Amino acid sequence: MKAWKHFCTITKHRWAVRKHCFRVGMYWRGLVHDLSKYSPTEFMTGARYYQGTRSPNSRERELIGYSAAWMHHKGRNKHHYEYWTDLDLKTRKYVAMPMPRKFFAEMIMDRIAACKIYHGKAYTDADALEYLDNSSEGRDNTMMNPQTKEELRYILVMLKEKGEKETFSFIRNVVLTGKPIIRDEKDEDAS
Repeated sequence: MKAWKHFCTITKHRWAVRKHCFRVGMYWRGLVHDLSKYSPTEFMTGARYYQGTRSPNSRERELIGYSAAWMHHKGRNKHHYEYWTDLDLKTRKYVAMPMPRKFFAEMIMDRIAACKIYHGKAYTDADALEYLDNSSEGRDNTMMNPQTKEELRYILVMLKEKGEKETFSFIRNVVLTGKPIIRDEKDEDAS
């Protein structure tokens, strides 16, 4: 029964992400989003630790100290900021890189859809921002590139304050076209 519920949850999540991606013109990203969740490594963990209110990977992590399913997932899905780490040749340490715009936009759609699926009827446009601010990634997390984190927060505040329609329009017309996401006040005064 848990396997079926997990299958339904991930499929419902993928449909929600697809719908959001299509709204901003990211058709291919919407179609291929999270396909690795159906792989044996990820699906079996999801079925075993399914709870319906949060990621099964969190439970796996609590029980054994890490999540093999999560490591598999983040290594194959470029819409996760954890994918974007590389070796800095000067310091010889791994550092967080800025995300390419299409994967950054997909990450936002993923977060909104996950909040909708896990919160159900209690969902609000503030949920993704609250998750960012209350999770380890919102507090002192060096795994997310500072620019990516600042831009993510900017867009999630926009979602909370202005809603989905305006935020998705911004993603389509600014984020995905390569325009600056956070405009400098000086730039606004000059226009």
